[in-house]
Amino acid sequence: MKFISILLFLVFYSFINVYAKPPYDGTIWYFPDIINSNDPTTFKELIYIGKDYREMFDRRKGGRWLNKEAFLFNAVYEERIVEIQVNPEFKNIENASKEALYYSEIIGRLPNFLLTSLKTVWIHKGNKAWGGGNENFLIHTGRSKEYISLNIVEEVFIHEGGHTSLDWDWGGVINKTQWQKAKRKDKEYISKYARKFPGSEDVAESILTWIAVRYRLERISNKDAEIILKTIPNRLKFFDEQNYDMYPLVGR
Repeated sequence: MKFISILLFLVFYSFINVYAKPPYDGTIWYFPDIINSNDPTTFKELIYIGKDYREMFDRRKGGRWLNKEAFLFNAVYEERIVEIQVNPEFKNIENASKEALYYSEIIGRLPNFLLTSLKTVWIHKGNKAWGGGNENFLIHTGRSKEYISLNIVEEVFIHEGGHTSLDWDWGGVINKTQWQKAKRKDKEYISKYARKFPGSEDVAESILTWIAVRYRLERISNKDAEIILKTIPNRLKFFDEQNYDMYPLVGR
């Protein structure tokens, strides 16, 4: 009987520990079809407005702020205008315009609530991670090749949109106190990345999975849906209660 009791305890203990671990490394890598190129965009047109000096952050060489005479474009959306600032290393307006146009159209596929604080986009060369915050999206086109090959460009923008328009660190709209209450009730993080950087990555890591189970359930597996719903139910409920503007992901 003693042996059986110990065995049952070990099985139960192992089950608890398996369940308690964050189910994903990082959410962007697991959900490549939440938004895709067939989905609508609010992007209307790209207007070249000339060259002028802009302060831009560049992750290369350890990360630094640059004051460059950038190629400047206004990306016109249905409800906002975003200035696209392209590093002069792209040499000419044709190259800069191609980059600005490509990303502007994709950004327009994001639901409006992830663009509420977006005012500028920086585009550089280099194989460095993208970024969000500072009322901005940071793009390094060398890393784009990986994101494109995995069909996760839109999903990366969702993550960065979480930083730019939701994070309290950037003046976002997340209620930090209520979010912390939801987090404590859940007792676990949706990803190892969120657990490693709970103060900066939890919101951005969670928002993609909320969109997945609430608005793109048909594009994820039943297993993933169950995992998300069981792991962060209180965070999901928090997002539910915010009444986010989901257009154009959802029609008017």
